[in-house]
Amino acid sequence: MAVRLSILDLAPIRPGESVGASLAASVALAQAAERLGYDRVWYAEHHNMPSIASSATSVLIAHVGANTSTIRLGAGGIMLPNHAPLMIAEQFGTLEALHPGRIDLGLGRAPGSDQRTMQAVRRGLGSVDHFPQDVLELQGYLTGNSTIEGVQATPGQGTNVPLYILGSSLYGAQLAALLGLPYAFASHFAPAALEQAVAIYRREFQPSEQLAEPYVLAGFNVIAADDAADASEQLVRAKRARIGALLARGQRISDEQADLLLASPQGQHVEQMLVHSAVGTADTVRDGVLRFAEYAQADEVIVAHQSPTAEQRLRSVELLAHSLELAESR
Repeated sequence: MAVRLSILDLAPIRPGESVGASLAASVALAQAAERLGYDRVWYAEHHNMPSIASSATSVLIAHVGANTSTIRLGAGGIMLPNHAPLMIAEQFGTLEALHPGRIDLGLGRAPGSDQRTMQAVRRGLGSVDHFPQDVLELQGYLTGNSTIEGVQATPGQGTNVPLYILGSSLYGAQLAALLGLPYAFASHFAPAALEQAVAIYRREFQPSEQLAEPYVLAGFNVIAADDAADASEQLVRAKRARIGALLARGQRISDEQADLLLASPQGQHVEQMLVHSAVGTADTVRDGVLRFAEYAQADEVIVAHQSPTAEQRLRSVELLAHSLELAESR
C-alpha cells in the first residue's frame, strides 16, 4: 500500500457516558492503532461541545502517550488563535521530552468554537488575522530560533516538534506551501475545496528545513463492520448524532426528531459533510480508502472512524487495518 494511514480521534462522549469513559476509550483506540500498524493518532481541540472530550488536547496526548509506546501522537489540531504561541511551544516541548520522537503539532486557524466561547478562552476576535505570524513565532521557539529577543521556550527550545498546517480552504494550502510545511485537509467534514487546495499546495510548495517535498494528509470517514447492514445502521446513528450536535446542542432529541432534522434543508449539510466516506465490510472500506487517496493525491489518509459506540469503533479500526495489511507492511 503506497499511502500511509492514521486516525483522527475526537474523543466522543456518547449519550449517558462519562468523560472518564470517553478518555479510556481513546486510550484503548490508540493502543489498538499502535498494535495494528497505523502511523499516528491525532486529537482535535474543540470547546463548549458536550459531545467531545478532547478540549485539553495536550493533556490528552500526554495521557495516551503514557499508555502507548511507539505510535506517533499529536494535535489535529491546536487552534492557534486560542493560544499564545509560547504556551503551545512549552506544552508540546514537554510532550516531546516525555515521548521523544512521537509528537506532532497540527495547527488550525479556526477558533474551534463560537464567538462567545472564543471570548471565554480570553483571545481577541482579531487573533485569527495573526495566524501566520503566530505560526512563525511558534516555529522559532521549537527550533531554538526565537523571533522575540530574550524569550525561549523551556521545555521546547530545540525540540523541532514537526508542524503541520490544517485547513479546509485555499488559505491553509497557500500558507503551508509558503512555509514548506505538511498540509492536512479537513475533507472528513469540509470536502468542497479539497481538489483545488491540494493542487495549489503542491504547485506552490517551497522546500524548508522541515520538509523537502510537499506532503498531504486528507481526512476520510470510515465505518467498517462485519456485516454491511450493520455498517449502514451505524451510519444512520452517526448522522443522527451529528445533526443533534449541530442543531440541538446540549439537548436530547429522539431518533424521530433527528430524522426530521436530517430531512430538512439544514440536514443536507450533514450529507455534504460526509461526502468522503466509506461504509460497509472490510473490503468495501479498503477500496474506498484507496480510491480516496488517489483522488485526493494524499500521501497519508487520516481516518475518522464514525461508529457510534467504542466497541464498534475499535472493530472498525481493526477491520480497516487488517484489510490493508498495515501491520505486515510496517
